[in-house]
Amino acid sequence: MNHLARIESNPDVMLGKPVIKGTRITVELILKKLASGFSMEQILKSYDHLTKEDILASIDYAADVISNEEMIELK
Repeated sequence: MNHLARIESNPDVMLGKPVIKGTRITVELILKKLASGFSMEQILKSYDHLTKEDILASIDYAADVISNEEMIELK
């Protein structure tokens, strides 16, 4: 999955938080809904202009962000 085709960050949209392109729906919102127990189908019904690929791109984006984190040990 290439999330770059579906996720964008623009300082003029939602204060620069990553969103699904062409929407004001943040990756954060999608992840919180999934974490609270919403199914993909429930999210798609609530936001009928989203696709399954948008949701998967949000998950992929979050995984990439986490995988690129750097841990700095404070002494």
